[in-house]
Amino acid sequence: MNRIGKAPIIALIALIIISLALAGGGFFLFQKERARAANLEEQVKQISEKQKIAEEDLRKSRGMISELQVKLQGSAAKIDDLTASLDKEKTERLNLAAKQEQLKADLEQQKALRLELEKKFAQAQDEGRKTQNSLKELEAQKKELEQKLKGLEENQPEGVELGNIVVTPELSAAKPGEKAVQPGEKQVSPKSGKTQAVSIPAALEGKVLVVNKEYNFAVINLGSKNGIDVDDSFLVYRNNKYLGEIKVEKIHDAMAAAGFVTKDLKDKLSEGDKVVQKGK
Repeated sequence: MNRIGKAPIIALIALIIISLALAGGGFFLFQKERARAANLEEQVKQISEKQKIAEEDLRKSRGMISELQVKLQGSAAKIDDLTASLDKEKTERLNLAAKQEQLKADLEQQKALRLELEKKFAQAQDEGRKTQNSLKELEAQKKELEQKLKGLEENQPEGVELGNIVVTPELSAAKPGEKAVQPGEKQVSPKSGKTQAVSIPAALEGKVLVVNKEYNFAVINLGSKNGIDVDDSFLVYRNNKYLGEIKVEKIHDAMAAAGFVTKDLKDKLSEGDKVVQKGK
């Protein structure tokens, strides 16, 4: 009886011990799961906080990206403006370079013209000096001729008239059937049968003093005091060889400037050539 009564008690005690063990194990597991859940909640909380921080950073990043896009657009506009300005500046530089080249060419042309003018001026001065020297020589010759003429007039025989001009070697005009008479030649009068001097108009004669080939004129030693006038023509000879014709354009007292009527005369004419007034 005692043994039969003790068996349930022992079984009950064993059940209690097993229940306590199971309860302790369950409590231990519960506490472990609870700690794990708390840990998971902490991790979720941290992840949430990190997510919020990441979202805030993302929002800030999106704002920065928007600002950067705006700045990029502004920079692109500035780059376009700078490119246009650079192209404009390049065009202006090319235009300035072209203008500089044109100015250099004009300057070189002006220098060449100045040198040419200076050369012509020097030639004109040289010709002026030559003309002055020729004028001085002409004055000396004039004085010498005046003295000779004065001596001839003082020693001239009575009844003979001495002209102030030189007779040309050309024959005087003769009527048909008559013999041409040289200037100064004596002729027998058909009425009286006596020899008498014949008066024949003489052509005015002079010489070339200066030849200006550049401006196509020559200076002769005849002027208004010799009775010539503007537009009078003169025939030019050298050793009785005809060279051409000149025409008086400007006149002074003792000299005159005459242009070349014959085109190639300037290449033939030289100082000292004889000029004979052409009949009007």
